[in-house]
This record gives sequence, C-alpha cells and structure tokens, in this order.
Amino acid sequence: MAADGDLAGRTLLVTGGNTGIGLAAARQFASRGGQVFLGCRSAGRGQAAAAAVAAETGNPAVRYLSLDLADLASVRRCADEFLGLGLPLHVLLNNAGVGGQRGLTADGFELAFGVNHLGHFALTGALLGCLAASAPSRVVTVASDAHYQARGIDFAALQRPTRSVTGMREYAVSKLSNVLFSMELARRAGGRGVTTYALHPGVVASDIWRRVPWPVRPLLTLRMLSTEQGARTPVYCATEPELASVSGRYYDNCRERQPATAATPELAAALWERSQAWTAA
Repeated sequence: MAADGDLAGRTLLVTGGNTGIGLAAARQFASRGGQVFLGCRSAGRGQAAAAAVAAETGNPAVRYLSLDLADLASVRRCADEFLGLGLPLHVLLNNAGVGGQRGLTADGFELAFGVNHLGHFALTGALLGCLAASAPSRVVTVASDAHYQARGIDFAALQRPTRSVTGMREYAVSKLSNVLFSMELARRAGGRGVTTYALHPGVVASDIWRRVPWPVRPLLTLRMLSTEQGARTPVYCATEPELASVSGRYYDNCRERQPATAATPELAAALWERSQAWTAA
C-alpha cells in the first residue's frame, strides 16, 4: 500500500497505537503520508506495530514512544521524549483505554478514570504548547456512548479502587470525563488554533475488553464492529477539512451528536480544575 500523500508534512501521535482502533487509525494516517508516533505501554508490541505499519504502508516515518497512561511519570517522560525531537504536532489522538477492569493506577486513581481520562489530560497538557505552535492542530479523544449512562461524577470515588463488580459504571464516568475534557479544552485552547473533538467509535471488538472474564468476553464482542470500522470516526475527526471551523463537539458515525445531559460546562470546568491539581508535577 503506497502512501497517497494528503497528510505529508503532518505529524500525528496516537495513544494505544499498537492494537485495535489505534493501530487501524495509525495505518490510515501512515498510508496517507503522515509522520506517525505510536504511544504504547509495551515496547515489544509498540516497536513491532510501528515496523508493521511502516512495511504495510510503504511509509518509513512510523515510530514507537513509551507511554503508560496509568503512570503519570511515564506520561511526562513520553511528552518530554516527543518534545525533545523538536517536531511539530498536528494531531493528538487520545485513543488508548481500558474497560471492564478494576483497580488503581500507580498514582492512586480509579483505574478507568486514571487511564481513560487523567493520563490523556496530562499528556495533552504537556503537549499543548507544541500543538498551538503547530496550529492548526487537533486533539481527538475517543469517548463512548457509555457516557450517557453516567449521571455525573463522584469526585471522591475517583481516588478509590473500582467498586462495581464489572467496572462498567466507572468506565461510563471515565467516558463522560472524555467528553467534558474535550468541551473544556475547546473553550480554553480555541484562541490558540487548537480544535478538539470527542467521539463514539461504535462498539468495537478491540483489546480494551481483554480482561473481561472468558465466559463473558466472546458474547460481549460477538456483534461488535471491526477495528477498521471503529477507526472511521476517529480518522474523520482528525482529518476532515469541514471540521476545521468547529470545536468541542461530540461525534458518532462521522456525524455530530448531542452529548449526555450530564455533560455541562459547569461540570467540565470542575473536572478540569480537579484534573489539573491531580496531574501537577
């Protein structure tokens, strides 16, 4: 597959780029001539994915970055490594995530919230200056329609281990947090040439469900979309020219959709303030 070139000169960073939706999106970006960085926890898998994408697309500009979103020190190191390269950044695709898992992050936050929201909040914040200097640029965050199930955020619960048996209640809160983050980032960064988008990729049979117990997992993923289908809306939000003039909105199946009623500007501002305090170095 030869690169077609419409993303030539553009630099894109994809979290969780070694598998699932992230890998499918990275493959599309590389096939279109972009310089692509894969932020991944596993060095072996990340390097293998980068090599595979480069070989499949004929684009050698694909590189692995070490990133563990459950560890804020790792997030800071990843940002520092990228910034040390002196490159522009035109698209940050906040894609990596966990679902159906229970526990705490290295920094003591509920696992789904810590990985799906807080790690990405810290990474985006560390790279925001670079994104603004590279404007026009985009921050695309993979949320979920699961956010409609969250009625709000219990901030105290975010600093305790996962309480629900399935972890899905906490997953919904983390995805509401993704939507709120994108809304508030649009408000704060709009004047700097950075536009933001949150989205539902569809219900995708990706590795996000890898730790759901065996008897449940095959049934859960049976009717889900492929990862290639799931990458359609993230890639649309990252590259569609018609979206350049809008920001902070929510998308589903490559169309704008009204987010949950819980996604209010007031809650978005409150979450931002808490997240900023929690991720301060």
